[in-house]
Amino acid sequence: MTWLVTGGAGYIGSHVVAAMRAAGESVVVLDDLSTGDADRVPGTPLVVGSVLDGDLVARTLREHGVTGVVHVAAKKQVEESVRLPLLYYRENVEGLRVLLEQAVTAGVADLVFSSSAAVYGMPDTDLVGEDTECRPLNPYGTTKLVGERMIAEVAAATGLRYANLRYFNVAGTADPALTDRGASNLVPMVFQRLADRQAPLVFGDTYPTPDGTCIRDFVHVADIATAHVAAARALAGGSVRALTANIGRGEGVSVRQVVDTVRAVTRTAGEAWAEPVVVPPRAGDPARVVAAADTIRAVLGWEARHDLHDMVASAWAGWTATRAAAV
Repeated sequence: MTWLVTGGAGYIGSHVVAAMRAAGESVVVLDDLSTGDADRVPGTPLVVGSVLDGDLVARTLREHGVTGVVHVAAKKQVEESVRLPLLYYRENVEGLRVLLEQAVTAGVADLVFSSSAAVYGMPDTDLVGEDTECRPLNPYGTTKLVGERMIAEVAAATGLRYANLRYFNVAGTADPALTDRGASNLVPMVFQRLADRQAPLVFGDTYPTPDGTCIRDFVHVADIATAHVAAARALAGGSVRALTANIGRGEGVSVRQVVDTVRAVTRTAGEAWAEPVVVPPRAGDPARVVAAADTIRAVLGWEARHDLHDMVASAWAGWTATRAAAV
């Protein structure tokens, strides 16, 4: 069988493509290259275009004999979604609708959907399980929740098999060539500050946590990728028909711990100018969001294998390689 990976030239998508190919799966990528890079998917068929283009999607499915889809393509910046909600509804909701329409018409049997812990919003619980009430706080999280419900309803009507995978905080890289080239997530944000010889920023230190900073569940992008492979194979093999599962380590680390690990890896821990500076907390940031990862372990036999140091060290290797290549 052949899998179509939408958004497969992006940071997460390219890791999924690499993991699927390493597992012996046949893959084709559809990416509009708005944030992706063709260099991330060498040797993999690449169709340049958007999931909003129904004719292109239909042609890609037909010409490549696609039998399963891994849908990673999406807009994913929380702050941007608040400013541009209609853009997010068009790209994330309408894009998925078009993809589903064409996939059902083409007889595609299986769909893995890249969802997000943003569907939960600000849960008041130590561990966030899949049965935790979903109350997204921003348009990005809402589009992911709408996507999950759309998929479930289409599946009920058509027999489509699906897995909704809710990512927690993604970091790291499996290959410097696939590294996150943005600076909107915590780890690359700290890298950027240190590279500019500026102190890292910590948004609030009065939360009800051991060190006063927010606690999150960070998961290595290589682990995210293997979770997709496990889900795809379970769907194709018929052992799973409808799954919604968290992807996380089930272990929280604080923002201060992340910053300290970055400073240790970058060898700036002893520099006075690199001491983190506390600034006011951001509106809507919950004190603690940590995954309960029991479902994916029980159903797919998957668990995260990389720790925080692995994530930061690999991300730093990718960050420095990217900067060197740009010089």
